[in-house]
Amino acid sequence: MDLHLKDLFTRFQEQFGSGPGLGPGSGACLLKIEGINPSFIKSLYRAAAALYRTDPWKRLRPGHLFSIRVGKDLDWSSRKQLFPYVQFTGGDGGDVGFNMFRTEQDALKMTGSRETNRVPNIETLRVTFGLDSFMFPVNKRMIRSLSLESSGPDRFPMMEVARCTHLGMLEFRNPSLEELRFLYALMKAIALVHPLLQQAKAPAPKRTRLTIFDTLIETVDVQWPVEMQKGWDLVAVTVSHPPNQAYSEKPKSNSIPTKIIESPTSLIEQPKEEDSMNSIEHFTGFYASRRCSMCEKEVQGEQSLLCGRCRAVIYCGAICQRQHWKETHKSICGLYKAMMEREEELETKVFTFPCYLENPCKWLESVGLHQKGMWRRLCNCYNHCPFGMLPALNGGGSINESWGIANYPPDSPFINHNQEPSPSPPILLSGWAEYYNLRCLPFSSPASALLTFPLTLHHIITALSIGSKSLLLKGREVVIHYVGPEAELDFMPAFTEIGHLLNGSGSLQITMVGPEVPTSLSGTMSVINNRVRVSLVRGLYQEEMGYLPSPHVVVALNSGLESCPSWGEALEMIETRNLPAYFTEFSELSCSNAKQVLRGAGLHVTYPVTPNPFRSPVRIQGASINLPSFSNGFVFGVNT
Repeated sequence: MDLHLKDLFTRFQEQFGSGPGLGPGSGACLLKIEGINPSFIKSLYRAAAALYRTDPWKRLRPGHLFSIRVGKDLDWSSRKQLFPYVQFTGGDGGDVGFNMFRTEQDALKMTGSRETNRVPNIETLRVTFGLDSFMFPVNKRMIRSLSLESSGPDRFPMMEVARCTHLGMLEFRNPSLEELRFLYALMKAIALVHPLLQQAKAPAPKRTRLTIFDTLIETVDVQWPVEMQKGWDLVAVTVSHPPNQAYSEKPKSNSIPTKIIESPTSLIEQPKEEDSMNSIEHFTGFYASRRCSMCEKEVQGEQSLLCGRCRAVIYCGAICQRQHWKETHKSICGLYKAMMEREEELETKVFTFPCYLENPCKWLESVGLHQKGMWRRLCNCYNHCPFGMLPALNGGGSINESWGIANYPPDSPFINHNQEPSPSPPILLSGWAEYYNLRCLPFSSPASALLTFPLTLHHIITALSIGSKSLLLKGREVVIHYVGPEAELDFMPAFTEIGHLLNGSGSLQITMVGPEVPTSLSGTMSVINNRVRVSLVRGLYQEEMGYLPSPHVVVALNSGLESCPSWGEALEMIETRNLPAYFTEFSELSCSNAKQVLRGAGLHVTYPVTPNPFRSPVRIQGASINLPSFSNGFVFGVNT
């Protein structure tokens, strides 16, 4: 009996706590790890919180195995990746977390249907998100002394390396500093990449409950925290599912590298030149007139031709198509084809109003909004009016006159949302359908075409920017630098919606700065409601930044990074001050070009190019190109 009690108490001391599959565990007191910096512990907890809030357990189960590659093998003391295979546990019950394995064989051996199998002599670096009540007192003291960020209500990550002995007992050790560096890069990367998983359209195999996803491989740049930099501040992290996917071999120099394309399988071999010259189709689009991509000649819609392979580029005839292929289009046709294949995916199908913008005035007439309220800014009839200076309305500028439609969001709280004691968390939204249902708006209302600006901003500060979300949850003010405003200067009544979406939690101080701000409005402040204040400043951001309060996040909607030379110095300031910044662009092509501009300024995309759930549903058709294009269509970020 004494021997039994001794064994029982020994196991309790070593394994106090709980965790999925492998059983009890305490989590390491990170302050006891040799060489660790308290600042890095804070960075680890922030990265864990960012991953936790993306909630991968909604879709991922232990059978969904990922492989991770952090930098080069030579970057690590063992000359190989440390724990490059990852599975998420707890989605079907138990504590949520993830396990990391040294080999794919180890991962497969230990993967059970719900819990982790105990296999002797296999080490796993695991992280569980448990309540602080399951932690050793020394861990609790560490959390309090360092003011570490929680992942959820009283929920903190517990990090440890576990191994099952040949007797079935569990042994634990603290992870090394190098293993924690690997863990940090993994958490930052997979938080960005796992939302990109797309459910496969093919039927799932029989006898499986797993959701089957399309093959995914994505490389993102992860910025090391300052305290862990060793001569370089970025590391490329490649995440793939299923494991060990690889980018296709680079094609010949006259085609597009597959790595640039979101879906590697969509790149096909370039056609023979003589075949491509005859690959032309008649255009059956929406424009009454188009422009040839080669000679810019105006052609009527029924006479327009387009590239028969990518269907993205407009021509006036075969001669221009042949010349354009030789000079330019041959190298980018594959990329355009891949972008065109996303047309259906990018359509917002819930709306019943016309969602193709042939001509602004005609579109406004089709929805009964021509020359009404804020919509005048979209109208060619008011191009002569500076941004923010539309003529006064006859009705005195009331909210219903500003919207000009019967069905618009009321200037009042969300009555259908569960009200919690103040301060309550901001309302999080997944997309337009959820928003319209909460606001009881009919899907015939085109309000989303204007609300794309405030709701995109709300999406960035509550779903993408962990720092600003944390401040709002604490009831504090978030300072936003809103760079390059134009049309949205006339959409201020729509920005009242952000205040209601904050749901009584925190406030926003938005400074809109750009050369299009009218001189008469520069230096003014508008109190949108008791949660949102907007200040206007005329000038270039890089020249005015020093006079503005330091921001928590920088936002530039429809930024046009590739087309505006003045962005160069502004981006250098963002890079120098390490400011979190988010940008939106109209199309994937403009995003690709914007990434080149960012790299030239020393910035690397840390939040990958992703379709914005609050992009305008109205597709904008270019005169000479058909690529899917929407106001605030895609979002990406740097220094996030």
